[in-house]
Amino acid sequence: MNIHPSAVVSSAAQVAQDAQIGPLCVVESGAVIGAECVLESHVVVKEGTTLGPKNHVFDGAVLGGLPQHVHAPANPGRVIIGAGNTIRECVTVHRALVNDHATVIGDNCLLMVGSHVAHDCHVGNNVILTNNALLAGHVTVGDRAYISGAAAVHQFCRIGTLAMVGGQSHLSQDVPPYVTVDGMSTMVVGLNKIGLRRAGYDQAAIQELMAAYRVIYRSGLRWVDILEQLRTRFPTGPAALFYEFLSTTARGVISERRAPPGATIKLRDTVEAEPEPQVRVKFA
Repeated sequence: MNIHPSAVVSSAAQVAQDAQIGPLCVVESGAVIGAECVLESHVVVKEGTTLGPKNHVFDGAVLGGLPQHVHAPANPGRVIIGAGNTIRECVTVHRALVNDHATVIGDNCLLMVGSHVAHDCHVGNNVILTNNALLAGHVTVGDRAYISGAAAVHQFCRIGTLAMVGGQSHLSQDVPPYVTVDGMSTMVVGLNKIGLRRAGYDQAAIQELMAAYRVIYRSGLRWVDILEQLRTRFPTGPAALFYEFLSTTARGVISERRAPPGATIKLRDTVEAEPEPQVRVKFA
């Protein structure tokens, strides 16, 4: 066991023999540090926190802090972190509010500098939270989602699988799977095609997801009819996740950013002496 002399590690903590704990770290009673974990300097792993194997935690991170809540209980829940995660400087992850609940982070995630995971969040596998991304309490993030810098997610919202959330977004509704959210407008601007290709989705699967996307955002149907179309037309495969996700939303879903039909866009001519032409653009 490689523990720096300046680290404070409780004798009641469970620390794997091959874990590395750097200078001025604090590991409290009841904390669990799994095999091959590396804690750099000034890391705090508080009571009620379990780190699975091969997690790398960087300087100043605090894992298992008490929930930030005006009615925080005397006996909060736990933090459970899976395997192979990279948790960068000054990340904070807070324990669940209720004793038998847990804030959960899956496997192979990257939590960049200053990101925050609040009480009772459930973060899937291969998720990336970039610098200063903020998850409020009870947020759920699906596998392979990407949340860009300084994005803030309201409590109880859900981010779907392989969704891409742009920087400085302010999310107060659910983000469906597979879509991209523009950071400036906090609206959906299409499928996350780059993420889908990187995840191994072939062109046929992407085309099917595009067809389902059009049902949701382009059909003009009522909500109940959208759900029925998704349920009947896409019962299997990746697109089936749309119905599963949308049919269980409690906060509604993010709208699409589209210009109104028949909008007029002025195009500036290169010759200043000539009047500016106007072109009417039809949006599908």
